[in-house]
Amino acid sequence: MMKPVILLAALLLLAPQVSAQTFPQTTGRIVSVGGAVTEIVAKLGLGDRLVAVDSTSLHPPEMRALPQVGYMRALSAEGVAALHPDLVLLSDNAGPPAAIEQMRGLGIPLKLIPDRPTPDGVADKIRAVGAALGRQGEAETMSRETTDRLAAVSRVVEKAAGRPRVLFLMGLGGGAPVAAGRNTAADAMIRLAGGINAIDGYDGYKPASGEAILDAAPDVLLLPTEAVDAAGGRDAVLALPQFAGTPAASSGRLVVMDTLYLLGFGPRLPDAVADLARSLHPELAQDLANDAAPRPGGLL
Repeated sequence: MMKPVILLAALLLLAPQVSAQTFPQTTGRIVSVGGAVTEIVAKLGLGDRLVAVDSTSLHPPEMRALPQVGYMRALSAEGVAALHPDLVLLSDNAGPPAAIEQMRGLGIPLKLIPDRPTPDGVADKIRAVGAALGRQGEAETMSRETTDRLAAVSRVVEKAAGRPRVLFLMGLGGGAPVAAGRNTAADAMIRLAGGINAIDGYDGYKPASGEAILDAAPDVLLLPTEAVDAAGGRDAVLALPQFAGTPAASSGRLVVMDTLYLLGFGPRLPDAVADLARSLHPELAQDLANDAAPRPGGLL
């Protein structure tokens, strides 16, 4: 079997020497890395040009049938090169950096797409994908529609009487659950939906002890679908000892959402915020249905 170093050298010799800024915009084979990036490509009507995606690209469902290049933060330059892409769209959270530099060295046309978990960040993401694919007009329309719908949801959320404390846990695992602190996509979603992040003592995602969870006093637990399924379902999660004594466990308030839908910050953001807001503020459900007109999806 050819060794990776030899394979990489061979691919370098065979690859077309194309600048990362001179990729074809309207034709060719596209590899998309980043769930929201892939959603935007599909919504622009170019899903049929995708020859592979990463493991976070799960929507729309037909994307799951495409070949995968692995997890977005653990890419292989050789694996991507073997697909002979005309363009690779990469969330700027993708990596590792060495793999991205290898792709550039192989002459693979790359476009890094900005990925910030903010409303403006979603608009920028949509426009960046549209520009890379020569679909600026369609992307601008999508961006405006997304921004307008999110503004409508926000106007309803502003009517909420209170702000529940919400604890997002990325996973339960065999040890301490991993909780979302400040400056995370989960933190941003909780705030957009009219909640308060119950964890405010650190940035990023970190394991949280039972004592820390109790001190956080969450009114609502927010978990990804796969974490709840792995734990045995809603009742099993609420019965876990680390949640004993929290207001959320006492009242049975557990919200379960698809990870990409909740944290992807793509074109479905207004729907995700509306769905989470309905769970945090049941009294707003009718207003959200009438004024914000969210399209359900991802909330279980």
